[in-house]
Amino acid sequence: MHIAIIMDGNGRWAARRHLPRTAGHREGAKAVNRAVEAAARAGVDTLTLYAFSSDNWRRPPGEIHALFNLLRRHLLSQTRSCLERSIRINIIGRRDRLDHKLLQLIQHSERATADCSGMHLRIAIDYSSQYSLIEAARSFPTQHALDTDSFAAQLAKVDHAVRPAPAVDLLIRTGGEKRLSDFLLFECAYAELYFAECLWPDFDAAAFDTALQDYSGRERRFGGLRPLELRGAQP
Repeated sequence: MHIAIIMDGNGRWAARRHLPRTAGHREGAKAVNRAVEAAARAGVDTLTLYAFSSDNWRRPPGEIHALFNLLRRHLLSQTRSCLERSIRINIIGRRDRLDHKLLQLIQHSERATADCSGMHLRIAIDYSSQYSLIEAARSFPTQHALDTDSFAAQLAKVDHAVRPAPAVDLLIRTGGEKRLSDFLLFECAYAELYFAECLWPDFDAAAFDTALQDYSGRERRFGGLRPLELRGAQP
């Protein structure tokens, strides 16, 4: 099972408490730990978290600087924790605009957890699905036949993914907003969507389990018919 999460609401969480936005991001990092633990306990195969979109570069420089400092610290602590639980880390997205120290840390985390056999944790940093799709199409080898699997493999190369991502089964978005925000557009072709009203720093194991319970009640048909509809359609 592949679960993807758009972690929305850190800034609003802080604003409601009359705190700086950076306080919301720090609390959001704690929610990341809870989500990773909950997903691992639930036996999720792949978890993709939207940490920093390419559009987030439009934010004030001070907030961006604080965000990346937090990302570096969190990646260090998350690597140690993931090694203990045999979780493999992979950072997806562009790398040409990241600073050298963060790139070194990303490479260290990916190498250190490369042999981990448990959940595959993917963290999207400087990620834009539209950019990835355009780059994958532009760079696709013309001598190869184009199909879904071969394009997914090319998309993985563009995203610096260690392997092509399986299709997303469940996309969770917190914060009450109902949009995809340029996240995993190719992989979410048949994803079930779940929108939580709580802000990301308030997302906990119980909220994660509620999303899973909602998903378990869905009937996924991938464009087909329900069994009863299929029998009714027969001559």
